[in-house]
Amino acid sequence: MQPLPLPAGIRSRHMEGVNGLRVHLLEAGQEGRPLLLLLHGFPELAYSWRKVMLPLAEAGFHVVAPDQRGYGRTTGADARYEGDLAQFRLVNLARDALALVQALGHEQCSLVGHDFGSVVASYAALVRPDVFRRVCLMSAPFAGIPKAPARDVSDDLAALGRKHYHWYCSTPEAARDMDSPPEGLAAFFRAYYHMKGGAWPENRPEPLREWSAAELARLPHYYVMPAGASMPEACAPARGIRDPWLTDEELAVYVGEYGRTGFQGGLNWYRIRTSGRFEADLGLFSGRRIECPAAFIAGAHDWGIRQAPGALERMATEACADWRGTHLIEGAGHWVQQEAPEAVIAHLLGFLRS
Repeated sequence: MQPLPLPAGIRSRHMEGVNGLRVHLLEAGQEGRPLLLLLHGFPELAYSWRKVMLPLAEAGFHVVAPDQRGYGRTTGADARYEGDLAQFRLVNLARDALALVQALGHEQCSLVGHDFGSVVASYAALVRPDVFRRVCLMSAPFAGIPKAPARDVSDDLAALGRKHYHWYCSTPEAARDMDSPPEGLAAFFRAYYHMKGGAWPENRPEPLREWSAAELARLPHYYVMPAGASMPEACAPARGIRDPWLTDEELAVYVGEYGRTGFQGGLNWYRIRTSGRFEADLGLFSGRRIECPAAFIAGAHDWGIRQAPGALERMATEACADWRGTHLIEGAGHWVQQEAPEAVIAHLLGFLRS
């Protein structure tokens, strides 16, 4: 593997024996300072935090961003579709974060999670507030432990000619579609990232009234897809559009890493949500709230904040006991820490110092 094109001051290394993983991580700042752990989402990498790590380190933190289980240069997970799905259950992903904190020699840290990393950060903070002393969630709101699994509306959506991306991402076809898109990985990443970004004109999110096919069908095609489409096909209208926040050199990192590993490791995270096999794990924490100080940052043009009806509001009023603010950044979409790093840094530091 070639060295990553990292900004000066960001280091790359591996840590052995982290909950059964050999974890690849990026870090900035001096060891021994307060730890700030950054968890990425899908389809991203530790590299997705490259634009915010140095300013956060300069503010006095030891900043660490791992490639999470099934992603990038972290090894030790069985990322096959036929592998043991239990290793990707949420309590084990939270255990990965806890084990990394301990392996780094810390007893506590501040935690930030983006996209699916926000889900992991939510459960980690919920279960171990003694370790994760502050948590900032990004782009994926936490509405609390669900009282029951989300109703499968696949049949209702099919009647409307649509399908939910969670259920698509849980099929073996999803990895095949994304591993080898006809237009090539670089063109697919460009289209996917642009279509979920702030510049895509259809990204003007509005609240959904309920979890029903009729309401979910209001979501863009990258969330509630055309019934017969692959993800590359759903994103085809954005092909050929370049975003200034993602250079060719930066894009080449994603293309190189996913070209080497494939997408299945990340897609397995969706399968734990749709399989229904691990709901009992989460039921153990039913009724609990995140007790540590918590905040939320997202792009104002990110449909991710609205894809679960009511979640954005319940996060602030019910799911978190010490709410410190919701910050929606104008002009930014789903990839907020890459699209608007200066604003993200300002909000993060304001929260961490409060």
